[in-house]
Amino acid sequence: MKKTLIFLITSLFTVGVLHAQWPSNVTTVESKSNDSVIVSGDLAKGVLMEDLSWAANSSNACFPATQNLKFRGNHVLYATSIPPRSILTISVTPTDANGDLSIYGYMMGNNEYRVVPNLPSCISCEADHKWDRPWKGKVQTSERKIEFQNPTQNTYNIVIGVAAPKDVITGQFNLKIKLKS
Repeated sequence: MKKTLIFLITSLFTVGVLHAQWPSNVTTVESKSNDSVIVSGDLAKGVLMEDLSWAANSSNACFPATQNLKFRGNHVLYATSIPPRSILTISVTPTDANGDLSIYGYMMGNNEYRVVPNLPSCISCEADHKWDRPWKGKVQTSERKIEFQNPTQNTYNIVIGVAAPKDVITGQFNLKIKLKS
């Protein structure tokens, strides 16, 4: 009886902790194996992030400080995970074709729940934003994409940030998370 009670209390505590790991400003999205999930969002539900030093930090290497203006608007954060031996492709598209969004994402251990700007290091970080000038032979649309590959046997947490340039604090978008396992 005592062991059963201890197990039940431990189970309830564990379930409560799992749901409470991400801060309230992070929306969790469950990815689906060999499928896509689309989530609607709005920059108006995000917050300004004054400190972007984490992004250029060599322990993260997300985007160079020369690109900070493209990330000075509101940030909306999402979290998902990438299972073993998988590829996770994430894209964001503004509902207004003239919208200018940026996206970044970073990978960390399965038991880590760090959220920017408090990110001293991560396993990898990716970002996409509007180009400063055209690239020969390429055309940029309003869609931004990043990708993570997991060749290991471990599951990792992924945080996704959707942001906009300085002074842009509203704008609706669709976030697409595609998991190939």
